[in-house]
Amino acid sequence: MSTVISALKSFEQHLDDTPFTKTQKKVWILSAMGVLLDGFDFFIIGVALPLIAHDFHMNAATKGLVAVAAVAGAFFGALVFGQVADNIGRKGMFLVDIILFVVFSAASAAAWNPASLIVFRFILGIGIGADYPIGVSYIAECVPTRLRGRLIVGAFAFQALGSLLGVLVGLAILKLDPSQGAWRVMLAFGVLPAIVVVLMREGLPESVRWHLARGNYEKASHAASALLEFPVTLNEKNCPKAECKLSFTSLFSKRYIRRTIFASVPWFLQDISTYGIGIFTPTIMAAMALGGGSTFIAKDMGATEGAAAVDLLLVVGFMLAIVLVRHVSRVALQIAGFLGMALGLLMVGASSLFANGSGGQMGMIFGGFMIFNALMNMGPNATTYLLSGETFPTSIRATGAGFAASMAKLGAVIGTFFFPILKAQIGIPKLLVFLAAACGLAAAVTYGFRIDTRASLDEQHSEQPVPQRAYAEAAAG
Repeated sequence: MSTVISALKSFEQHLDDTPFTKTQKKVWILSAMGVLLDGFDFFIIGVALPLIAHDFHMNAATKGLVAVAAVAGAFFGALVFGQVADNIGRKGMFLVDIILFVVFSAASAAAWNPASLIVFRFILGIGIGADYPIGVSYIAECVPTRLRGRLIVGAFAFQALGSLLGVLVGLAILKLDPSQGAWRVMLAFGVLPAIVVVLMREGLPESVRWHLARGNYEKASHAASALLEFPVTLNEKNCPKAECKLSFTSLFSKRYIRRTIFASVPWFLQDISTYGIGIFTPTIMAAMALGGGSTFIAKDMGATEGAAAVDLLLVVGFMLAIVLVRHVSRVALQIAGFLGMALGLLMVGASSLFANGSGGQMGMIFGGFMIFNALMNMGPNATTYLLSGETFPTSIRATGAGFAASMAKLGAVIGTFFFPILKAQIGIPKLLVFLAAACGLAAAVTYGFRIDTRASLDEQHSEQPVPQRAYAEAAAG
């Protein structure tokens, strides 16, 4: 009798009725580790950059190109490899992107001039960008509705751990080896853990939903059995009808354009601030209050210590997101986060009104950075990633998530490349006001194009209206 009942269950029902398995935990942790490595690499460059610039005698433009190279690569990686993952599957690309990280992290550490470093970090960025749409699609398709929000936000929280690790590793290396060549050790630090992730990702099953979207029920049954760790039979009777083949251009069709704007534009605006501020936090600290040492290494060390302190709030913000996503809508979290980011930026900018080095200035700088980091990760830095994996149907989920992530990286390119240039031309206070305005605009776009994505993936993207029951059940998760 139980076999008959089991045969009538859809994959969604199996997911919701089955305890969280070891294989699902493995999917989650290996996706999270990719995000951690991404966060580590993107933010270690902020610590290493002053040393690289001094070692290679770089001007401001070249320094900007080095800082932006990996982010620019991530734009192409997310845009292209998201589509590839929809066409050939999640698992294979999940291996390719982390292999790129391993090879070109090592190559970056061995770079012999600015040009070689820029090229290696660009290719490294392709792997980093690819991991965004593949990872979020993989998690979204492998976990039950009740846990989806918490698990995706929890995985992306590892970006904060990675960024904090990047700052701490950079600081430790500066203390142990205060020399120009220390930056090579910093850039190579993530290679060994990345190799471990490569080996462990090899044993993961393909996404069940990806097989189902193509009507391949036999392979879907094998993948579901591996994921849920008991025999599962999926067929035309207990699964949604195979999806129509959709392409990249479908993202801009009348049916999906609202979802595309909702997933991509706020993320684009957020990353202008996130990467401009995040990568150059030590630089801002040094320019406005900290890093008063007599040598460039002493200044870098002092500013990095301040960055490490405020970066702790990145972790706090994600912890808040993991708790609140069960009780508060994704849209409300995102809007509140954007407004908090704007407030934090305005506080840091207003610190210039106080005497240099005074308690008032220090309080405004640290308070502003803390509010910015905590509210960013409580809101948009968590929710934009989450929404990109929930907003689109399976056949273009990685494509849509990849487009959204690529727009985010375009914003990151703008923030990273133009930040040092605008800092020199208009000064930090005016620049921070501009970034605060971008955060306000992102909050407005989020509200104007809002979509509730808390339902199960099957019900949310079915041809029929989503039952209200689905929202009630999903709200609990």
